[in-house]
Amino acid sequence: MRKLLSFIVLLLALSIFAEIKIGVLLPLTGGISAFGDWTKKGIELAHKQKGTALGEKITLVYADTRSEKTEAANAMARLIDKEKVVAVIGEIASSNSMAAAEIAEARKVPQVAVTSTNPLVTQGKKFVSRVCFIDPLQGTALAEFAAKNLKAKKVTIFVDIEQDYSVGLTNYFTERFEKKYKGQVLKVQYKSGDQEFSAQISQAIAFGSDVIMMTGYYNEIALIAQQARSMGYKGYFIAGDGADAPELVKIGGKAVEGLYFTTHYVPEAATTKLAKDFVEAFKKQYGTMPAMNAALGYDAYMLIVDAIERAKSKDPVKINTAIRSTKGFQGVSGTITIDENGNAIKDVIIVKVQNGQFKYETRIEPKDLQ
Repeated sequence: MRKLLSFIVLLLALSIFAEIKIGVLLPLTGGISAFGDWTKKGIELAHKQKGTALGEKITLVYADTRSEKTEAANAMARLIDKEKVVAVIGEIASSNSMAAAEIAEARKVPQVAVTSTNPLVTQGKKFVSRVCFIDPLQGTALAEFAAKNLKAKKVTIFVDIEQDYSVGLTNYFTERFEKKYKGQVLKVQYKSGDQEFSAQISQAIAFGSDVIMMTGYYNEIALIAQQARSMGYKGYFIAGDGADAPELVKIGGKAVEGLYFTTHYVPEAATTKLAKDFVEAFKKQYGTMPAMNAALGYDAYMLIVDAIERAKSKDPVKINTAIRSTKGFQGVSGTITIDENGNAIKDVIIVKVQNGQFKYETRIEPKDLQ
């Protein structure tokens, strides 16, 4: 009897301490830390709502990439080798996700990127997936919008040559805009962290740009807009999803009024009960409306938990198989289907900065871009 009691106590103890570790790889400091902070908020809300799987507690293990490629790879290695996570959420920037992906692929641990849109993130990978659309779709959608909605003929693109995301998005936009609409494109370069853009803006104005497009991230986008307006530029601004952070308006102020950008999510477009409930829960938890990264962070966590439960296992390989077989997953950012390459098939949303807020403008479906 005593042995039986001891065995029961041991089983109870094991069940109490049993856990499933999910790694979270984010830029919590550095140049794009605002994206990391918003993503963390979404993940933590999801964890609060669903903190167990397979009857075990889920523990989140955070690793800060410091917004750097090298640290992204190092942090991924620590999460897998030291913390023994069964899956990893992250990163944000495509360059950082690609650096981390090499480790995840080698260790056979699933990685689910949040807003890394460059095709190379998942290309040739079996253990790397994402919950966002990819740049060929985003770039093509922006070209369609610029040509059809803004009637653009000449576009100057500010390219952050240090970011794979920026270079790729620029190329996909240019291909569509030049080939289909016979538009003209001028590309000007800068690097992450630059503060002065007057030379490039002078080129854009001399080119006669109808539109200035910025394919980098919110810090530089806001500064470019400010300086362009101060130098007399009167045309449109457009950008990719790298603009989607409230900090865009905090930094850019009135200069970013009227700017259009692509995004994966906007609260205004929430139509399902799940999406509406998320908005209310986020507002209650944080006292503010959710940004794009918060919604995608939430979805990445929930998709992984769903995969764990469908796999009925804590084995990373089995979890990855379940992730890659995801079809019609109902997320707060929309319905997510993961294709054979690990990419999410989703609509592209375009919003406009209006009175300091991000307002829904239109939605472009993949079938519209054939």
